[in-house]
Amino acid sequence: MDATDRRYFEEEDSSLTKTMKGAATGLAAGTIWGTIVATWLDVPRVERNVALPGLIRTLKMMGNHGLTFAAIGGVYIGVEQLTQNYRQKRDFVNGAVGGFVAGAAILGFKGKSISTAISAGAALAATSAAIDVGGQTTRVDTGKEYYPYTTKKRADAAN
Repeated sequence: MDATDRRYFEEEDSSLTKTMKGAATGLAAGTIWGTIVATWLDVPRVERNVALPGLIRTLKMMGNHGLTFAAIGGVYIGVEQLTQNYRQKRDFVNGAVGGFVAGAAILGFKGKSISTAISAGAALAATSAAIDVGGQTTRVDTGKEYYPYTTKKRADAAN
């Protein structure tokens, strides 16, 4: 494989950039999830000396879920990248290690329990490994390059 072919397989983002993207994506997803949870579960109650109690409680729930998801995403991608750089391999083990550390560290800390940490870590590790082994992806490389215009002349254009 020459250098021109290899550039299609190499990714341009650094490990730090991927970690920041993972945290930002987690923040966005968590904020949206927090909004949904607040809408379904949190019935606004009237509180004294608080303007717009429902809005404030909803914003707190959105922030709580957003920061939790951002922490999970950042730790997961960061540990996955560290493991990949250390092992010099790209396989399902990297994601499983990242999932276990993210679940154990973040959700274990929130649950304040060792059993919660181990079970959350194991659940995220198993989910990540299953997705990686199953080959689930949103992009499929067909090997074709598409241009915004055609390079061939049409037969009717010559007339």
